[in-house]
Formats: sequence, C-alpha cells, structure tokens
Amino acid sequence: MSELIKNLGVIILLIGVAILAVPAFTGSTSNTTLMAGLIVIIIGYIGHIAINKRVE
Repeated sequence: MSELIKNLGVIILLIGVAILAVPAFTGSTSNTTLMAGLIVIIIGYIGHIAINKRVE
C-alpha cells in the first residue's frame, strides 16, 4: 500500500499525459482539454513532491 501511495503523483501525471494525448491523436485540440491536461500534470507534479516528503 505504501508503494501505491508513493507512486500516486506519478499516476496522476500519467493521467494528465493521457488527457493531452487523446486530442493529439484525434486532431481536435481545444483550449479546454489542453488546460485540463496541464492542470492535472501540475497537480501530479506537486503531489508527487509533497507525498514523497511525507512518506519517507
């Protein structure tokens, strides 16, 4: 369970990348989907740092 918590930030980052990848493959990019992907990636990055400081 601890390993899953330690990797939660990376999992959120990958979800953000998937959000950005779907419009890239479909060819229909919009500012809303790009902004949502960016926000999820930033949250995952900050979450990864914060979680790893507390778990270790």
